[in-house]
Amino acid sequence: MAKYNEKNFNQDKPNTYSIDTLIGKDEEILLRTKPNKNAFIVSQILHMLPFALLWIFFDGFMIYMMVANDIFSHIPTFAIIFIVIFFLLHLMPFWFWLANTLTAWAQYKNIEYVLTSKRIIIKSGLIVDIKNIYYTEVESVNVKVGIVDNMFKVGDIYIKCKQSTAFIMDIKQPYVVLNKIQEIVNDIKTDMIYPNALRPQTNEGYNTKYTPKKED
Repeated sequence: MAKYNEKNFNQDKPNTYSIDTLIGKDEEILLRTKPNKNAFIVSQILHMLPFALLWIFFDGFMIYMMVANDIFSHIPTFAIIFIVIFFLLHLMPFWFWLANTLTAWAQYKNIEYVLTSKRIIIKSGLIVDIKNIYYTEVESVNVKVGIVDNMFKVGDIYIKCKQSTAFIMDIKQPYVVLNKIQEIVNDIKTDMIYPNALRPQTNEGYNTKYTPKKED
């Protein structure tokens, strides 16, 4: 029977969800960052806020009209219970917004973005979720700067992959990070299609010149 080291299965270790535990020996961290705290929390509060307010205004008006017309005194108890449960469920969009707002700080503490020489690692979620995006999967990278982002001088990066989409939210210098990701993606995909060792000095078909980086 194969032997194993029990230390590798110790669930009581600190920093169980640390990204450092995922980095390989031959993997280099190129960038490590978090969202701007104020921008992230404000964005979470404003997210779905108009919809939530409209929803609670509509339901609140309906409840007010029932109370004002003394409807509850003319219907049986089981009907009152049904109405209460109905409105509790009908207000679900408001409850989602409220939960998202109240947990914004806890979500922020768990978020971390890391670019390595091999992949993009995104740690997020109230319950920690870690997503790995290898550069070969990336199809396009775009930056979006909204009103809140502009206020705090941050931006969001949208990464479209072959089968999914990922987001790097509310980070400083988003265009610098975008250019870095695009550069790595382009280098890796070019190497896969046309390895450095086989590249000619010039490519007359596209009138381009390749200058592979020399290893130290």
